[in-house]
Amino acid sequence: MSNVKAQTGFLEKTFKLNEHKTTVKTEIIAGITTFMTMGYILAVNPGILSAAGMDAGGVFTATALSAVIATLIMAFYANYPFVLAPGMGLNAFFAFSVVLTMGHSWEFALTAVFLEGIIFILLSFVNAREAIVNSIPMNLKNAVSVGIGLFIAFIGFQGAGIIVGDEATLVKLGSLTNPTAIVAILGIIITGFLLHKKVKGAILIGILVSTVIGIPLGVTPMPERFVSMPPSLSQVAFKLDFSNIFSLDMLVVLFTFLFVDVFDTIGTLIGVASKADMLDEKGTLPRVKPALFADAVGTTVGALLGTSTVTTYVESASGVAEGGRTGLTALTSAILFALALFLAPIFGIIPGAATAPALIIVGLFMMSPIMKINLDDFTEAIPAFLTIIMMPIAYSIAEGIVFGMVSYAVLKLITGKGKEVSPIVYVLSILFIAKYIFL
Repeated sequence: MSNVKAQTGFLEKTFKLNEHKTTVKTEIIAGITTFMTMGYILAVNPGILSAAGMDAGGVFTATALSAVIATLIMAFYANYPFVLAPGMGLNAFFAFSVVLTMGHSWEFALTAVFLEGIIFILLSFVNAREAIVNSIPMNLKNAVSVGIGLFIAFIGFQGAGIIVGDEATLVKLGSLTNPTAIVAILGIIITGFLLHKKVKGAILIGILVSTVIGIPLGVTPMPERFVSMPPSLSQVAFKLDFSNIFSLDMLVVLFTFLFVDVFDTIGTLIGVASKADMLDEKGTLPRVKPALFADAVGTTVGALLGTSTVTTYVESASGVAEGGRTGLTALTSAILFALALFLAPIFGIIPGAATAPALIIVGLFMMSPIMKINLDDFTEAIPAFLTIIMMPIAYSIAEGIVFGMVSYAVLKLITGKGKEVSPIVYVLSILFIAKYIFL
């Protein structure tokens, strides 16, 4: 009994649970939930980067280790419930644009990711990224949360096969009799029922039940074994190539990585923090510097280990929705990523159809800040709307922020309200416009 009290006392002292009005049980459930909703990256990232010629086994291990390291920094240094891992979108740019389209080696791409991480670490020390976060107007911060909600719900519908691609209309309704769609639809209903009954861990239970439902439908694969040693890193770790670091191509690739990661991370931090009421009265995120530092170190270490850019995951919202408020949530997820190194066959059976309902439901949760947006002032409402709508239709958190910030600066300026805009927003808007013109 004394050991339990000592452990609880350590967790309270480290993560300040009472101050954040949470409990050990709530934080652990939140951490498990976040891991369950983003654990797909352990299967998806090796698949994408192997298309660039990288060893899939080595990338799997690098993916898990980089997630553990970055998330532990977030847990103990920033004390936030945000979880990090190699980012979707950035890994696709790495493999399909830099390597397969531009014709560079994957070692070249890893070097660009490594340099990006070093630059981010330096920017963290001079508070540059923190200044960017604090310069974003409160209306846009609320809009970011809403936009992320629509974005992750869209990802959920895609993962379930409920929404599919179409040449004529870009997207359309998929077959609802498809086993994947059936599992997801049942998962939404089950999770909704549990939430209505205020069952703790409703989202996590929904994922697990959906996984079980998927077994007889052939959606959930059964593992041939349950435990395995982590694949070797030898084929992908420390494979940087500095021979072309001063080339124009490296500059373009590096800028793209920097641009997308900065605003994906900032957007995710602001959006999830807004939903969790973590922003202060000025709309700023306390301890944003260590949160951004975790992202920077994760990216640097990840490149050395052999994976693409590490970023804060929007799926952290699922853990926040379960009540996660401190670094104990992140610590729990980090432990599970470490266990996944040895239990990959077990974690690998959870299908996208089982995590899709969680993303869709969390998308709903992320919508609530829309009530805080000023829709009467069109210099505020239009940028907020563009931020919200561009995230899902451009399939990018970063692009949503760009459209929101540029329109905000322009509308305020031409309506005589230019003094309401931070100089940083003006500078960023000019850089955004230049990027679209010249890159």
